[in-house]
Parts: sequence; C-alpha cells; structure tokens
Amino acid sequence: MTRWLTEPVPRGRVAAFRTLVYLFVAADLVFFTPWIRTRVSVPGSLYEPLFVGRILPLPTPTPALVSMVFWLLLGVSLLAASGRLPRLLGWSVFLLYFEWMIIAMSYGKVDHDRFALLVALAVLPTAGRARHGDATRTEAGGWALRVTQIAVICTYFLAAWAKLRFGGLDWLTGSVLARAIIRRGTELADLIAAVPYLLIVAQIGIVAFELLSPVVLVLRERWRLAMVGFFYSFHAVTMATITISFAPHLVAMAAFLPLERVRPVHRLRRLVGADRRGPGTDDGASAPVAEQSLAVAGDDRGTAPSVRPG
Repeated sequence: MTRWLTEPVPRGRVAAFRTLVYLFVAADLVFFTPWIRTRVSVPGSLYEPLFVGRILPLPTPTPALVSMVFWLLLGVSLLAASGRLPRLLGWSVFLLYFEWMIIAMSYGKVDHDRFALLVALAVLPTAGRARHGDATRTEAGGWALRVTQIAVICTYFLAAWAKLRFGGLDWLTGSVLARAIIRRGTELADLIAAVPYLLIVAQIGIVAFELLSPVVLVLRERWRLAMVGFFYSFHAVTMATITISFAPHLVAMAAFLPLERVRPVHRLRRLVGADRRGPGTDDGASAPVAEQSLAVAGDDRGTAPSVRPG
C-alpha cells in the first residue's frame, strides 16, 4: 500500500500540476467566485461558520478581512504558480484559500466540487521543488498527486452515498434531473427530456458511475486515462445540459494526467526562436548534414571531395 501511495512520478508532472492549480486559484477569485466579496454586505448575524470554523475559531467576515484575504491570495497564488518557494508560498495559498472557502460556505450552501482542490492545495507544499520538463522521479510528488486522486474519487463515491442515504432508491426513479432542467436547463436538455424514460436511465447511470469510480485507481495507465476522459466528458455534458460547472474538481482531476508532456513555455520559446531566425535560416544543424552529403558523394565517385583551404 505504501508503495502504491508513493509511486514516483516525474517532477515535471508535479510542476505542471502545481502551476495549473495555483493559476486556477487566481482565476477563481476573479472570474468564478467574485460573489464571495459580497458577503461583507450580509449581516454578521447570518454568518454560521462550518464546523471547522467553529473549532479554530475564525472571525466573522468584515470588509477589511475579506479584502485582505482576496488581495493576499491573488498575489500569493500568482507567485506560487511560478514554482518559487514551493513550501512557503504553497502553505500560504492553502491557508488563505481555506479561509476564503469558509467565508463562502458559511451562509447556508456548501459546494462539494471544491473538496479535491482543497486537498491538492494542502498536499502540494509537501512535494518540494519541481521544474517543468524534469523527468526525474519523486516519491514525495507521487504521494501528493495520489492523495489528490483519492480526494477526486471520494467526491464521486460520497456523492452517490449521499444520494442514496438521503434520497433512497427514489433518487434513481424520481424527477431530480427533470427539476434541474426546469430550473436551469438548456435547449439541449429540453431535447433530451423529450425522450421517454431517458432521464431515469441517466439518473441510474450517474449513481452507477459514481459508485464504480474507485475502479480508476487500480487500472493500468491506458485504461485509467480513458476512464478519466469519460469523467471529463460527463462534466462537459452536465455543463451543456444543466449549466452546472465543476471547474475546481476538474482542475484537481488533472492529477491523473501526464501533464509533464504539456510544456507551453518550452513550445513558446521554440516558436519565438524560430520567428527570430526567420524563414530560410538555419541553426547550424544543416552544416554537418551538408558535409556528410559531400563525403557520400565523393565516395560514390571513388574520390574524396576537394575542399579548398580557408
């Protein structure tokens, strides 16, 4: 079990995943959850902190506190995305984002799509230094990614457990998706809803796939990537039909992917270098090829090619 939990992965994968996660945190503040800043206009009496917020305890949000967390988290997450000071900046991002989520979820609604992202933020500082493109394998990085993967699968499995616990078998044959389509469905959802019994089949399929999701942890890489691709397609269909986004969960799910193969900075540098050299120029690699061609030509003629000095 220990060997499975700490299976080494390339440091480049850890670096790419770290950059993706921290950039998403910055984007989350600005694009996905800017509404959290409006919590300062809500009376403090309506603030009912989550259980962890009562244990610590954390202060009631004020305009100064929310603004401070927002700007600090925005700046620190952008710095952390560069890979510098992975432990100091990583722990800072986790603590600030944790407080950001406490503020967001202490007014009556808790989103389960952020669980795996929070786990990723908690374990990434333990992975240590990692550079993009580095093929050296690391057990610490493997542990961080594995724990994130487990959190992703727990999100699915526990979601199915909650459906059956609170809704019972009626959740499978009820009108859950029908109500969701009425509330926030798209034209595509309306077409699907018109097919008899298709929504019932979809509800049964959702619970089945969530209960079977732990299988992905024991599959070989090829089949594991295929199953993760199915997970992403499921969320794409969810977004296209009932406009529910699981963006934080999808970012955390990238822990399954061979991200070390995606090197945008490296590709950009190559493109910039090619543009600077311009068309018709070479980088010196053609010279040896030309010399080899001359040598071969000379051998074919039975004589060596003449080379003028200078």
